[in-house]
Amino acid sequence: MTNKSTALVISAHAADFVWRAGGAIALHQQKGYEVTIACLSYGERGESAKLWKQGGYTLEQVKAERRKEAEAAAQALDAHDIQFFDLGDYPLEMDRDAKFRLADLIRKVQPKFMMSHSLYDPYNTDHSYATKMAMECRMIAQAWGHNPGEKVLGAPQLYLFEPHQTEQMGWKPDVFLDITDVWDKKRAAIECMQGQEHLWHYYTNQAENRANHFRRNSGGQAGGRNAKYAEGFQSIYPRTVDEL
Repeated sequence: MTNKSTALVISAHAADFVWRAGGAIALHQQKGYEVTIACLSYGERGESAKLWKQGGYTLEQVKAERRKEAEAAAQALDAHDIQFFDLGDYPLEMDRDAKFRLADLIRKVQPKFMMSHSLYDPYNTDHSYATKMAMECRMIAQAWGHNPGEKVLGAPQLYLFEPHQTEQMGWKPDVFLDITDVWDKKRAAIECMQGQEHLWHYYTNQAENRANHFRRNSGGQAGGRNAKYAEGFQSIYPRTVDEL
């Protein structure tokens, strides 16, 4: 455990953290946080079509390629750490040992906040499953009876990052984060994802659209600054405040 502020991003597949939370990772690293990324799978079966279409790849070779991409992207974002659970995808599944492994990572990191996917995703159930597991393992990490003697987890906020085809997912953002200052890092991380080049423009455009929403909503709280790129998030748990 560290004395610094920390955050944990739980990504169903090896590229998800880049598209949806790359700006948040880079920005908080720049602010002095230590951000850990947990990739539950490599996305080797369902999110590596470009490699499979080329032919000649084995499953392990595809995993290796996706791992290299994810490690390069994490480095581009200056992430503190990236860990690969290699649980498989399509479907992503976690047994009791895997849940305890994630709960133990949450306790080790002691994040000020966590991030994962939308609660509902009819196109990719791995995504919503990852968030269900994030919530379950957050609960386990809070339990005094889980590995007694360890420091239990407090109550970090869980932010849900934006899904693909947002309007189908029931995802409603209540937080917009200006990532203009670290956009170059996010774009560099995006370009590390050679296996999913078809998404590069989509997520660049999405960041521009969310910047518009940031500008429209930031007149009082953020001085109306001219954000060019932003990310949106939905918070799960109540936020406790002393004043509004």
